[in-house]
Amino acid sequence: MLFLQIYLAEYFESLAFADDFGEGVYMGQVIEVEMDKRGFMKLLFNRPEKRNAVNYQLMDELESILSEAASDDEVKLLVLTGAGSEAFCSGGDLREFQDLHTEEEAFFMLSKMGEILYKLAVFPKPTMALINGSAFGGGCEIATACDFRLAKREARLGFVQGTLGITTGWGGASLLLEKIPEQKALKLLLDAKIHKAEEAKELGFVDEVVGEGTDGWEWFAEDFLRHETGVLMAYKRLLVHKWQDSGLKGRMDAEIRECSKLWASDEHHAAVERFLNKKK
Repeated sequence: MLFLQIYLAEYFESLAFADDFGEGVYMGQVIEVEMDKRGFMKLLFNRPEKRNAVNYQLMDELESILSEAASDDEVKLLVLTGAGSEAFCSGGDLREFQDLHTEEEAFFMLSKMGEILYKLAVFPKPTMALINGSAFGGGCEIATACDFRLAKREARLGFVQGTLGITTGWGGASLLLEKIPEQKALKLLLDAKIHKAEEAKELGFVDEVVGEGTDGWEWFAEDFLRHETGVLMAYKRLLVHKWQDSGLKGRMDAEIRECSKLWASDEHHAAVERFLNKKK
């Protein structure tokens, strides 16, 4: 636990922002921000050499960007996508998290990202995941936290956590059960398979499959962007209030605690070791 606290303290001291999202790029290392004059802010996970996997730095940057963007009147729509063409997000960076062995060590990391995903889910404006490539494990959880999910035709995605002897660890299952019919959600979680974009659309996880080109998704958001920010926020508040009244946050917390227990199991550690050895 101590090494995590020291790392995060040092990182927060070094975190910085551009003075204006519209004029500059967020001064981080692993997330790039592009602000469009029409009102959408695009966040690009920028770790292509790691298939845009989540590490502590990405967590911290995402959390800070969400806080800034929530109060920025120029932001009408938040779009999350991955840098490059191969990956949206391949989940958690197992090489960085492989030293987490106990339940409490795992809970520290999992609950940290779980808080960020809840913050994304209840973000006061519409959000969209543009799944431009592979989205595995935690990558699917991030996409689930967004209001809408668009996928490039060649994208592959799946809640593959079960193959590593764990469950969704950031609250993604609780979110998924809110977003699509329960039977379809349960199938995605239990089969732990990788699905094509069209298959994911049939299951209700993907809203639209988009073609080639970096801007193939923009038509989906055109009708949103022509409205005033206050209109968009008013409708989003209705959804957020529903989730607050139904205790979504508590269900996510319980889910994260269950995953923490499984994380500490010998089965999970053995599965991670096999995965890392296969990657060498």
